[in-house]
Amino acid sequence: MKIILSALLFYFGCLNSGTEVHAQVRLPLLVGDSMVVQRDTKLKIWGWAQPGEKVKVSFIGKNYTTLTGADGKWNVLLAPIKAGGPYVMEIKASNTIILSDILAGDVWLCAGQSNMVHTLELHKERYASEIEHAHNPAIRNFTVPTATNLNGRTDDITGGKWLTANPKDVTRFSVVAYFFAKKLYEQYRVPIGIINASVGGTPIEAWTSEEGLQSFPQHAITIQKNKDTTYVNVANRAAREANQLRIKKNTDDKGLTEPKVWYDTTYVPKAWRTINIPGYWEDQGIRNFDGVVWYRREIDLPATVAGLSAKVALGRIVDADYMYINGVLIGSTSYQYPQRRYSVPAGLLKAGKNILVVRVINNGGKGGFVPDKPYYLSAGDNTIDLKGYWQYKVGEVYERSEPGVNGIAAQNQPTALFNAMIAPVTNYAVKGVVWYQGESNAGRAEEYRQLLPALIADWRKQWQQSNLPFLYAQLPNFMDVNYSPEESGWATVRDAQLRTLRVPNTGMAVTIDLGEWNDIHPGNKKPVGERLALAAQKVAYGDIHVVSSGPLYKSHKVVGNKIVISFSDAGSGLLAIDGEELHHFAIAGVDKKFVWANALLDNGTVVVWSDKILEPHYVRYAWADNPQGANLYNREGLPASPFTTEQLNR
Repeated sequence: MKIILSALLFYFGCLNSGTEVHAQVRLPLLVGDSMVVQRDTKLKIWGWAQPGEKVKVSFIGKNYTTLTGADGKWNVLLAPIKAGGPYVMEIKASNTIILSDILAGDVWLCAGQSNMVHTLELHKERYASEIEHAHNPAIRNFTVPTATNLNGRTDDITGGKWLTANPKDVTRFSVVAYFFAKKLYEQYRVPIGIINASVGGTPIEAWTSEEGLQSFPQHAITIQKNKDTTYVNVANRAAREANQLRIKKNTDDKGLTEPKVWYDTTYVPKAWRTINIPGYWEDQGIRNFDGVVWYRREIDLPATVAGLSAKVALGRIVDADYMYINGVLIGSTSYQYPQRRYSVPAGLLKAGKNILVVRVINNGGKGGFVPDKPYYLSAGDNTIDLKGYWQYKVGEVYERSEPGVNGIAAQNQPTALFNAMIAPVTNYAVKGVVWYQGESNAGRAEEYRQLLPALIADWRKQWQQSNLPFLYAQLPNFMDVNYSPEESGWATVRDAQLRTLRVPNTGMAVTIDLGEWNDIHPGNKKPVGERLALAAQKVAYGDIHVVSSGPLYKSHKVVGNKIVISFSDAGSGLLAIDGEELHHFAIAGVDKKFVWANALLDNGTVVVWSDKILEPHYVRYAWADNPQGANLYNREGLPASPFTTEQLNR
């Protein structure tokens, strides 16, 4: 953004002469250099200036003028333009603003929680080649900073700028959003703009407007209560005081309070016991324990490693950790979900004995090192496996009877994220929405059947576009495998997502094969973005020939002691992707007591039965947190969505 020199001279001249200075024209942060604007639709450009001030916008040979209202706000509608650029835009009032390098293409709002947040930087090992070859200035990203407002809509976001896809800046792009955009660009060769408004660990109601939640009485009540600043402050102060008291009771870590701290290189370990990494300590003889456990291991390194910088991978740790090498803290993480990737500074490692110490803090549930993750130290051409036996000692035992006290976390409150991160964006024309969220609502999964359609209707109203394309990722597989039919909050959310396809102009990417049992943030995110792009091709671009989804439950009929299932989106045919028998079908009678069932393909349908159920009423497929072995796909390689034939609450 460039402010013309004459405007600056006028400003300083007014200061020197004592003349009153008029408010200069100002733009929202989203309207800036290198932005992508939506093609083939009227474009609103808006901002603020002195009340009654004349504002002129010049773009691609056309001029638009308006007067600022009494509230200091102004806007103009620009004529639709075709894909192309780069263009320059001039906004002129008492000062002049020049915006450069503008492209016209398709703009997608990408939103949700942490799996939409996760950037290529967090997964740079997996996507190193993609990052290196990201030379595409036609793909651009704007990340909306995290912000909340409990009291109403805000006029502008708090920061951010448009970045192009290059090896340096693409690491700040969401993995899902980038590969979504990349696939669309490769297909249609028009610029793609991403506006990413996502916050980890947030529920769907935080992203919905107050108006959009009026049919949810409990949320509507909460919104009104949260507008009382005194109420919020009192609740948070009480929570802070209670937690500070709890922390004071849990500050007797022997590893830090003994005369010689346990990570010191001169500390001599006594009465330490053996434990395996990875693994939870509750599974290795430490029962019902919350608190601090120290891990220690000595490794011998060759002289070729001495003095080199290095990297340590410590998988995932529940909950928090501090890692020391040779008495020096090299990294720490305060919560369980990020995979640990710590850098070892040059000069710290030495030939011969090196001491590794990890202080692990667990506040509840199983503590320790999550299995099936990478654990190693790499320096130069050497990689040392850190899995295996370590020594451990308990530093502190927490009082399990005193859990933490929750205050009012604004980002989890109804409408708070909408007010600060979505409302300021609703003037910006978009092609559609890409949504990846649901994990934080799995504990209230039944409600999600109403909340997701409500969000879609709300955002369409906010953008004044009744048929705005809305695409979303269905939740992937996660958590332990259960080898018996089970009830599942995650399965219920997936079912809510499946049923939301009844809403016109929506599309869903099935990801039931892309999760990790031990990580709520699975690393294989590229296919998620690409499957969402397939949905976009059909829903937003009208490509009726694309197979945009795996098989989706359509209908069923009972034939004797069998139930025959029909599917849409079967593509060129159904198959068991692994060549085995179909797995993870369950069947039940009127009592809804499900048992595992036989299933086979028959002329484009799936026939399901069990000798234990003579009068079947219901079938479920892949109905579990982590339905390992679910293998129904279409021949295009896309997995079938989990489903149930039950008529559930809607």
